[in-house]
Amino acid sequence: MHKKTTLLGTTYAFHSLKEILAKANEERSGDQLAGIGAANMKERMAAKAVLANLTMADIRNYPVLTPEQDEVSKIIEESVQEEIYQTVQRWMVADLREWMLDDRNSGQDLLKLGQGLTSEMIAAVTKLMSNLDLIQAAAKIEVITHCQTKIGQKGTLASRAQPNHPSDDVEGIRASLYEALSYGVGDAVIGINPVMDTTDHVFALLRETKDIMERLAIPTQNCVLSHVTTQMRAIEKGAPADLIFQSLAGTQAGNESFGISVFLLKEADALIQEKGTAAGPNRWYFETGQGSELSSEAHFGVDQVTLEARCYGLARTFNPFIVNTVVGFIGPEYLFDSKQVIRAGLEDHFMGKLHGLPMGVDVCYTNHMNADQNDMDNLSMLLAAAGVNFVIGVPMADDCMLNYQSLSYHDIATLRNILRLNAAPEFEKWLEAQGIMEGGKLTSQAGDPTVFLKRLSQGGV
Repeated sequence: MHKKTTLLGTTYAFHSLKEILAKANEERSGDQLAGIGAANMKERMAAKAVLANLTMADIRNYPVLTPEQDEVSKIIEESVQEEIYQTVQRWMVADLREWMLDDRNSGQDLLKLGQGLTSEMIAAVTKLMSNLDLIQAAAKIEVITHCQTKIGQKGTLASRAQPNHPSDDVEGIRASLYEALSYGVGDAVIGINPVMDTTDHVFALLRETKDIMERLAIPTQNCVLSHVTTQMRAIEKGAPADLIFQSLAGTQAGNESFGISVFLLKEADALIQEKGTAAGPNRWYFETGQGSELSSEAHFGVDQVTLEARCYGLARTFNPFIVNTVVGFIGPEYLFDSKQVIRAGLEDHFMGKLHGLPMGVDVCYTNHMNADQNDMDNLSMLLAAAGVNFVIGVPMADDCMLNYQSLSYHDIATLRNILRLNAAPEFEKWLEAQGIMEGGKLTSQAGDPTVFLKRLSQGGV
């Protein structure tokens, strides 16, 4: 493996693939905090030049963490389809980039190729791509999944309704959910982040969301985003769960800091397949986010883009219904400003899609970050153009429980309108039956949550 180059009379020599990957990253405050980022733009360009000429075999033969020391590496290595890998093992990273951007190669071609790549290979090519490259390549890829309903079809933009409440007040959750539905939001999932992570509490929230879904005949799926073990106990007690949720990290130690392991995820997978309430086979909801491994001192000197790609290598083992990066949630220590958040959102979406995942993004930022809602508007437009499977909506773009900024319900409606995107097909038919949509457009009833109170007072739909 060739690890040095000369630029403008200066020779840059790197010690390992891990160092090359880290220094080839676009500027990232998390990498600087970890002490592994490029010292300046010249060193970054030198690392990119070296990375461009590495082969797929170089990357596979020198993993950033070996399968013997890390179970995420083991999962990634075992998932590689050897016949596909053999056809590309001599390709350089630059060759892979050119191939993916070639209009003659379809989204199906990219999905097939992705099955022969490790997560580190996918991270490597991401580092050589511009923002527009990431949009162009991701936009080719269609990933359709089936839980209670199907999402991911070309020309659609699905959405998660996130009706959180700072005290988990059921009336407050209902009010927020009705508002979401009135704007056509909630076709990906009705997903609540609970304040209290107890079995009885999660059971009650799952029962409440399922009751509303059944009374209004809403074609969607429910989920309560507590720790996976709490959900497992609630499901064992009979809670009606369409999806089971867990946050993921890109290293074994990072996942251990979340209180999970591959063994536990497999146990949860068996449970949701046996006792979940969904009709379809895709019953997982995973969340990720650049920087989580560094925050738990479980990064082992690996850059946060590569670690994020490894999250997706783990996630694809479980054939999830939805995955999303919570792109700006962790804070400026990892993504300093809007430029870094926008780049990370496009990177994560592309990497997830190339892994074959139904990739969504929580377009968000924290209040102590150098970003604002206009930046989120920009990122949401870029992601919608890139074919993102779903985004997340909260009332007025302000999550009053998690205390961060995301997209509002009406932002999602606006994205669909501007880019001529639809809700998921079954959900859109339901919206039309409620009088909220007609001919793919919102009607005068849109944005009026009392529509559903009237329906329920009349016995539901």
